[in-house]
Amino acid sequence: MVTAPPPAAGDTIVAVATAAGRGGVGILRLSGAMAFAVAHALTGAPLPALRQAALRTFHDADGAALDQGLLLCFRAPASFTGEDVVELQGHGSAAALDALLRAACVHGARVARPGEFSERAFVNGKLDLAQAEAIIDLVDAGSARAAKAAFQSLEGRFSTRITALAEALVAARVFIEGALDFSDQDVDWLADADLHARLAALDEDLQHLSADAQRGRALQQGLTVVLSGAPNVGKSTLLNQLAGVDAAIVTDVPGTTRDLLREHLTLDGLPVTLIDTAGLRDTEDAIEAEGIRRAWAAIEQADLVWFLVDDRQGMSADDAALLTRLGPDRPCWRLANKVDLSGGVVGWRPGGDPPTLGLAAKAGQGVADLVAALHRHAGLNASDEPLFTARTRHVDALRRAAAHLRLARTQLADQAFAELAAEELRLAHDALGEITGRFTQEDLLGRIFAGFCIGK
Repeated sequence: MVTAPPPAAGDTIVAVATAAGRGGVGILRLSGAMAFAVAHALTGAPLPALRQAALRTFHDADGAALDQGLLLCFRAPASFTGEDVVELQGHGSAAALDALLRAACVHGARVARPGEFSERAFVNGKLDLAQAEAIIDLVDAGSARAAKAAFQSLEGRFSTRITALAEALVAARVFIEGALDFSDQDVDWLADADLHARLAALDEDLQHLSADAQRGRALQQGLTVVLSGAPNVGKSTLLNQLAGVDAAIVTDVPGTTRDLLREHLTLDGLPVTLIDTAGLRDTEDAIEAEGIRRAWAAIEQADLVWFLVDDRQGMSADDAALLTRLGPDRPCWRLANKVDLSGGVVGWRPGGDPPTLGLAAKAGQGVADLVAALHRHAGLNASDEPLFTARTRHVDALRRAAAHLRLARTQLADQAFAELAAEELRLAHDALGEITGRFTQEDLLGRIFAGFCIGK
């Protein structure tokens, strides 16, 4: 395959826009000032009218007929990237597409970097950064629900709310700075009740948006759940039950699981990474001890820990010690397994600390309750319409914006710090701007678009 040279400003890029391998259709996409000229060289025929498909023969670098398909042209700025764009839609032959790609490079184009089409759309104002990220979220969606949420972000649902908050912050800041400029007047503008009410409403709106973003992040990135507990309490059995396959070896021999076993699942539309771990206990077996060390490392990184116990035996002193080691800051549920053998009740038990669910993993009893609780933990309900997808950086930016806004309200209460309040509002506004790309460092942009597919 042709490799991409270092990027150059204003040049014409080309890439295969369809998945690698055989397929019914293969698409080559061009964008840039020479896109039409390259397309003409590849077809040797007049270009069709804008936005109208025409049948054309595609030629390789030597001018030999290579394939036949549809040619579409889009004139700047009315295109995805905001530049002249051409698509050649032929048969899904990897060899033919590669030859066509080479021919395009001979005629003046260069191979696009991953995400460069979307990056150009962002630079040319066709998309903001949150919308651009939604493209790859839609491509990577693991469920219909996640795909719908990603499309909502692509349509601008998330960005619209960000923009409205940012504009309100600017208006409040302008009001405060204007009041400071006219502080010699008899009117005390900074004591205006409407200003304080507006900031309080902004704070509430920001909290709601932050909560929605956390739900969107769970839908896009999923949750990481670690199954932990003593040996032979049913961790691997529960993983197999949720996975629907025998992903983990299950025996009556303690210490069967010695390494981490990861299963990426979609549970009623929620992406979940389940990590089965070695049973936590003291051991002189070097291999098992390494598995236990890795188990604790996984627990440290988990969004949620499921701590399994055998309901026939109840909580042992060792179990209590392990729970204590988990610490109060690590979200944890205790799963009392094997209630079908203990005579216990399936379902959540009142007053549990940590929350306790009785279940029978092998029989599948209580598993539906567990999955439903997982959705609630992520802030999602099965009946909720998807809002939008979000990422960790979005959630972090919203948290920083909220912190700056709260500090501004505190400082405004003491009018001696009104100038500092205006500065905090500016910082809150800038934090929101990071989400849409208005205030974003170049290296962050590079990392974001590098994660895209070539041709996107």
